[in-house]
Amino acid sequence: MNYPRVDRQVAVKADGLPLQAELEAWIGAALGRHGVADDSELTVRLVDAEESQQLNRDYRGHDRPTNVLSFPFECPPGMDLPLLGDLVICHPVVAAEAAEQDKALRDHYAHMVVHGTLHLLGHDHIEEAEAEAMESLEREILAGLGIDDPYREAGSPACDDDATEDERPHP
Repeated sequence: MNYPRVDRQVAVKADGLPLQAELEAWIGAALGRHGVADDSELTVRLVDAEESQQLNRDYRGHDRPTNVLSFPFECPPGMDLPLLGDLVICHPVVAAEAAEQDKALRDHYAHMVVHGTLHLLGHDHIEEAEAEAMESLEREILAGLGIDDPYREAGSPACDDDATEDERPHP
């Protein structure tokens, strides 16, 4: 299997940041499950809380840092480029969530990368049916990587289906 071309940008000093090979494997798994060509390109930028908050405020209207932001590439008409877009992942938020949810940091990073990549491919979780489909796809991809169900709460068999989007343990 070939891996996508990933431009890894590190704009935060921290331990536990994902390596280039990990990003390529996680993104490759999402693209492979989705039937996207191996020559796809995207950027993954690892940032601090300040940069995440600014981007989240400017592009989504939420004045707080968030775990992952996805910026799909909009190809100009008449051009055929393999660019998918950009993922911006906030290390302090991902690290805090992993600790709060009692997950390995590497596994939570894999989830955020897969989740963000699926957004770049057009998936969303605004409507309940979309959320269920996207979460199911994430579970399948992550299971293929040997990672447990990211929506399972520690000590419980499944995620609380009555929780609002902000209460769910996902991006």
